Amino acid sequence: MANQLNLSKVPVSVAMNQSMETTNVQENKRPIFDITTDSFDEEPETSSINPDQVTKKLKDLSCAEEDEENLPVRPLIVCVQILNSDDAGESLTDKEIRMLVKAGHCPLYKIEKMLNNPERGVKIRRQIVTENAKFAPQILSDLPYTSYDYSKVMNACCENVLGYVQIPLGYAGPLLLDGKTYYVPMATTEGALVASTNRGCKAISARGVTSVVHDVGMTRAPCVRFPDISQAAKAKAWIETTANYEAIKAMFNSTSRFGRLQEIMIAMNGPLLFLRFRSHTGDAMGMNMVSKGTEKALTHIKENFPEMEVISLSGNFCADKKPTAVNWIKGRGKSVVCEAIVPAEQLRSILKTDAKTLAQCNKLKNLVGSSMAGSIGGNNAHAANMVTAIFIATGQDPAQNVTSSNCSTSMEVYGKNEEDLYMTCTMPSLEVGTIGGGTVLTAQSACLNMLGLRGSHPTDPGQNAKTLASVICATVMAGEISLMAALVNNDLVKSHMVHNRSATNLAEFQKQELAAMQNFPKFDNTRN
Repeated sequence: MANQLNLSKVPVSVAMNQSMETTNVQENKRPIFDITTDSFDEEPETSSINPDQVTKKLKDLSCAEEDEENLPVRPLIVCVQILNSDDAGESLTDKEIRMLVKAGHCPLYKIEKMLNNPERGVKIRRQIVTENAKFAPQILSDLPYTSYDYSKVMNACCENVLGYVQIPLGYAGPLLLDGKTYYVPMATTEGALVASTNRGCKAISARGVTSVVHDVGMTRAPCVRFPDISQAAKAKAWIETTANYEAIKAMFNSTSRFGRLQEIMIAMNGPLLFLRFRSHTGDAMGMNMVSKGTEKALTHIKENFPEMEVISLSGNFCADKKPTAVNWIKGRGKSVVCEAIVPAEQLRSILKTDAKTLAQCNKLKNLVGSSMAGSIGGNNAHAANMVTAIFIATGQDPAQNVTSSNCSTSMEVYGKNEEDLYMTCTMPSLEVGTIGGGTVLTAQSACLNMLGLRGSHPTDPGQNAKTLASVICATVMAGEISLMAALVNNDLVKSHMVHNRSATNLAEFQKQELAAMQNFPKFDNTRN
């Protein structure tokens, strides 16, 4: 490509003059193809190919998309001129744009922006990827890309876009939480999950769910290094001094309207310091907000300790998208506790079980079993299922289900006759937001609208995100109690066969189940 003329930054008028520098030399006339007449002719004496004529001709042709590939390709220099003009490539054929991409005049990663037509850019990228990867032509045919608002995706949610993946969306509810009814959107491909959670909502909504939310704040923990441990200890003491902390806080807070530093937790390892900045972030999940404030705060610290070396803005003491004790103990994002009392009647009629059986299974499975596994934040049956389904539906970061699924589920017998069930779910690190990130996408915004929680709260910044955290925790509770009931009733496999398998397989399974159940030991609920 070294010998090709790069005109990506050359003005249109200059490029045109360069290409036609011999037009007035009569003896150098040569045949050219004129797309405006569909014929070869001698090179004109006073003008070059007119982009306006080209555009009109292409529009008049009104070719079907498949016929466009048969149109003649204009010279590269002319295509560059058109791309860099006000036309912005509108009159270029897909084949000509692919030629420009291959020649380096139109970077594939920003083809949507250069064409000012996101959907067409995605279509052409699919064509190029199919060719480069040597895919069979039908490989991407079932991956949709049309009728999507890519303006909300560009520079925000995804790069190198090839289309979008459709995920089924169901709902669980009504869920009675803090005196208000919610219909909770859940996006999942796991059969039985929504049905099971819906059953749980019915049970815990008999008397309703109560929640308490604490805005812990989002965290970012850079790793910094000093020449020796004495310097590291000196810096640690300096940061922890009230006056110095307040100065750092002022620098941090200056970077955002909503970011408000709450704490710097410092851990020392040799000459290394891990500075865990914790900040409120309004209704945003807030990772970018906290990162920006942390960078600003580090510049102030470095002014006082020039020997400090910033190793990484994230030192894994935050901790983001990893199971960690620090998030389980200190919390991250929103910390939520939900409680509900499920009457004995609902336990029998809806869940087909009783309080003593559920409480014992919860103790042995969720507490003892999780301890045997060495679980961190996993004292639950399947909190991650509900968390991830709601995260995908409402535009949260799905990878943050790792920390957000930290949950301790507790069940106790309750009431005068100990026939009711008292249940709590404690989730110390739900990382959620109702503004920014994937929440801006059309479908995800619609799901937040279902909950009445889209965008920032008009009078109390942060309240929408806190309410979303409560809804998630209460939905987790619904999923927990339903699954536990299925387990003690030996219904888990049967329910998945109903929702995940064909009728033929289900019939065969039922035959096997009847035979096996004849000798299946009964669950002893008389032992504590």
